[in-house]
Amino acid sequence: MEYLIAKAREEDLKEILELQYLAYQSEAALFGNKDIPPLKQTLEEVVDEYSAGLVLKMTDENDVIIGSVRAHEKDGTVYIGKLMVRPDHQKKGYGKRLLLEVEKYYPGKRYELFTSTRSIDNIRLYQSAGYKEFEQKAVDDELVFVYMEKV
Repeated sequence: MEYLIAKAREEDLKEILELQYLAYQSEAALFGNKDIPPLKQTLEEVVDEYSAGLVLKMTDENDVIIGSVRAHEKDGTVYIGKLMVRPDHQKKGYGKRLLLEVEKYYPGKRYELFTSTRSIDNIRLYQSAGYKEFEQKAVDDELVFVYMEKV
């Protein structure tokens, strides 16, 4: 089955936010806490991110959004975030395809992203796409972020 990746339109953002609420449940479960920023983000905040950078969507044959990623560039670095795939479509390489698609929009740049140290599957995905850890930052006793880059 071939899925299409394209730039999201503003009218897609509500569906992308709903996907985000669904996709980040597994991340929240790693901490036993639903109080994580992706589960509290508002539509207005997503619209702001859309206005400031790139939002990609991956759609199935019925034009349902099954994946998405966001990025923006600052001072030669492309910051990638909110990479998500519907839980029933995960572990099929779609996240990696979305990640590599972002790089096509910003060729020859430095790419940076982060995830939690507990998100072993995410770290493995990023490593498979050529990202390497360069820093860890503790947010609190429970949460440590791993920062990864690709140059």
